[in-house]
Amino acid sequence: MFSIVYFYAVKLHHYLVLTRAFLYDHAVILITNLGNKNYVAPNDQDTLFLCGEMWMSNAPVDKNRRRFLTAATSVVGAVGVIGAAVPFISSWSPSARAKNAGAPVEVDFSKLEAGQLIRVKWRGKPVWVISRTPNMLKELDAISDQLQDPGSEEPQQPAFAENVYRSQKKEIFIAVGICTHLGCSPLFLPDTFADHVDGVESGFFCPCHGSTFDISGRVFKGVPAPLNLEIPPYKYLSDTSVIVGLLEGEEA
Repeated sequence: MFSIVYFYAVKLHHYLVLTRAFLYDHAVILITNLGNKNYVAPNDQDTLFLCGEMWMSNAPVDKNRRRFLTAATSVVGAVGVIGAAVPFISSWSPSARAKNAGAPVEVDFSKLEAGQLIRVKWRGKPVWVISRTPNMLKELDAISDQLQDPGSEEPQQPAFAENVYRSQKKEIFIAVGICTHLGCSPLFLPDTFADHVDGVESGFFCPCHGSTFDISGRVFKGVPAPLNLEIPPYKYLSDTSVIVGLLEGEEA
């Protein structure tokens, strides 16, 4: 709509500019004989003078008409500028797809059983929701000396997750399922993790380059991944549902 308005506004503006000289009394635009300084337009009784490539009459100028034409062309130009500017400025606003891509995600885990994992997508990333068993939780304190950042000192989590469980409720672990090495998605191994780390039953293993993480997403020493898994912002809506992407006190 605005593009059409802009197109015709520019056309009208050009037309008015090109024909403006003809609307002044006794104005003559020379198309030929421009090199002849002595040329006088036929049927004109006034003395003509050279102005660039235009010969103009010395007859008095109708100032009212000039003011009208100046105002008219200015208005048309303004309409054209607005027609072009509005769609340009509107392009700064994020699209609906962009808004949805970063929108919070509500997760109902009422059917999640102990030792199981469900996946959801938030901001294009996989997010894990895991129900940890008592045996999984027992291992956490015993392996601290094998971890690169056991106290979660690196800013990979909200403040509420700066604990050994890296969660609000110790039984429910919520994390972004992306390896901090090169962005692969590690495997959740609830009872066969000892194949990769001796004496540790549960954890996450990245098959791409062999990085390992405990059941709280803390990275083990001596692997390519430099950081613990990311913990997204989230808040509980009930005992069996959370909203990923918002902290307590925040609204969508």
